[in-house]
Amino acid sequence: MRRLALTITLGLSLLATGAAAQSSSFPIRLEDSDVARFWTAYDAVRAETSPEAQKAVFQRLYIDAGTPGLAAFMEAKGYTTDTYLQAIRAYPTYWDSVRPRTALAAGALTRLEGHLERFRALYPELRPAGIYFEVGALRSAGTTQGDKVLLGVEMATGDESVDTSEMPAGLQRFFASYFASKPLENLDLLAVHEVVHTQQEGERPNLLAQAVYEGVADFVAEQVTGRMPDLAYVTYGPAHDAAIKAAFRQDMAGEDFSGWLYNSADNPFGVRDLGYYVGYAITRGYHDRASDKAAALKTMLELDYSDQAAVQAFVDASGYFAD
Repeated sequence: MRRLALTITLGLSLLATGAAAQSSSFPIRLEDSDVARFWTAYDAVRAETSPEAQKAVFQRLYIDAGTPGLAAFMEAKGYTTDTYLQAIRAYPTYWDSVRPRTALAAGALTRLEGHLERFRALYPELRPAGIYFEVGALRSAGTTQGDKVLLGVEMATGDESVDTSEMPAGLQRFFASYFASKPLENLDLLAVHEVVHTQQEGERPNLLAQAVYEGVADFVAEQVTGRMPDLAYVTYGPAHDAAIKAAFRQDMAGEDFSGWLYNSADNPFGVRDLGYYVGYAITRGYHDRASDKAAALKTMLELDYSDQAAVQAFVDASGYFAD
């Protein structure tokens, strides 16, 4: 696997292999060395018979040798050495079938250079970030921590050819739906969505703030890439807006995200991630109503989510909940 550095300069761009180019430009670094490191550790684990030896070799070859991106991914998703080993032991056919696909991740981001140029044109204050390809333990295809975008390629590169037969029925259904969304083809879109998160500030104290946080990332990624993810909430939301809005109102001041965000379909609609739709609709409403679109984009990217009054003002300005 190779280490890539993507540097956006003032009006120029450079894609280089190796260390980041020396310049005063804005850098987005792409680091994928942990992927090869994982598979070396995986082979070593499969060659051992005792749990103690498996744990020691995985710790040494993958976790201890990993990049700062791996450490951040593990912290963000609560991964431990035991988490990985449990997943490896439980689903060997999944790992064996997804393995060749994980090498496709870097190539799937060929469009990212142009996206980041456009992002900076829309928002000149765009701050540096690092994009890390990681192998997780089947909990996340993409997340962030601080200035790091963390992409879980064991999920994000999968398709219908990946064998999920050893998984529980519920997990099989989830992966069938997720792989139908063509995650590898949309990896550049996911990367931009996560880069947006590296620009956002403030802890989200309730469901409304969290939905807006995700909706802003979806909206800005759409402005940058020209498309939305091929996920159910994107089409289901507009078609059922009134009912979704009424149900969301009842929950939005609370701290319980279940049923609305992060893959749960435990809601009256039976559709995952409808909180993303609500946040997107609020953000689009704000942008549509704004006379100065550049200022509107700047406002949404610089919104302090820990400031409940500021979030409420943003929501009110969108007109989404206006009766």
